Amino acid sequence: MEQGMLAAALEREHHEIDGGIETFVAAMSEEGLDTSPLTAAMEGLRRHIYLEEEFVFPALRAGGMVAPVFVMLREHGQLWATLDLLAMQLKEDPRSSVVYELCDQLLGQLDAHNTKEEPIIYPQVDAALDDATTARLTDFLDSGSMPDGWVCERTGA
Repeated sequence: MEQGMLAAALEREHHEIDGGIETFVAAMSEEGLDTSPLTAAMEGLRRHIYLEEEFVFPALRAGGMVAPVFVMLREHGQLWATLDLLAMQLKEDPRSSVVYELCDQLLGQLDAHNTKEEPIIYPQVDAALDDATTARLTDFLDSGSMPDGWVCERTGA
């Protein structure tokens, strides 16, 4: 894979996730509310956290980026907790003010997280991963799914 391509693919996922949440929020007042943009974004975010924690972060930690990875893991735990609350509230009443507030909270958390991750973590990704891990991550980005029951490292942290 061309240098910088993994970082670009990961950043593209950030935009897709944000876009799904924003699309849902913009449509909350419409009749026949479609929750699929939000549920797809939530599933996409969980999958994104999985691929970072399983493919990217181990290599970065081994390369000495311990503190930045620690921060990312802590924030993943916070994002995961918000996703859990949002999933529960979405089932109860997708039009509720609580769902709106949780979407707003999630977008704020993602903005704070991504503004650190994109300039600090992602520029290191392509160089840090060995060829085998790069191939596995590339395949996963194309068609992989998160294992059933997987939770992020800092769930409940």
